[in-house]
Amino acid sequence: MPIRNDRTRWGLVSQLFHWLLAIMIFAQIALALIFIQLRPGPELFALINAHKSLGLTILVVVVARLIWRWANPVPDLPDTLKPYERFLARFTHGALYALLIAMPLTGWFGSAALGFTIRWFNLFQLPNPIAKDVPLGHALYLTHSILALALGVILVLHIAAAIRHHWILKDDTLRRMLPGVGPRL
Repeated sequence: MPIRNDRTRWGLVSQLFHWLLAIMIFAQIALALIFIQLRPGPELFALINAHKSLGLTILVVVVARLIWRWANPVPDLPDTLKPYERFLARFTHGALYALLIAMPLTGWFGSAALGFTIRWFNLFQLPNPIAKDVPLGHALYLTHSILALALGVILVLHIAAAIRHHWILKDDTLRRMLPGVGPRL
């Protein structure tokens, strides 16, 4: 398995970034669904801090993934795609990257504006990037929630497209993102 991408397939590093982000995003969703049901207390605050820590980790991994992507060729889209499908593929990927950058930033800035600090996995405290401003903090948290819904929609589209490519169109779009899997014969 090649480490770098080529024009036909994602390399091992890109695949690892992809699947690591997928795991972290679904962990974020699970954490959020759990902590919105809890009453204030140590359990809630621990889960919220884990959510914030994981969110900022996602931000770092996304930036690293983008740097890797810019330094490598991007596999070509299948020749069978119609122009609107090519547009949708590029749009959803761009939206995923934008959301995976904007969500951690709105969460971090929202926490700071409300006067909360983040202890990254309880190892060290991050500096607050902005001063306390409660109305701004509420606006940032509202934005964070709206972005979460948008991310949910884009994720459903992304997963549905992968399923469509694999089981309906029967092309190698999904297979080329799976480690150790070659093209269909």
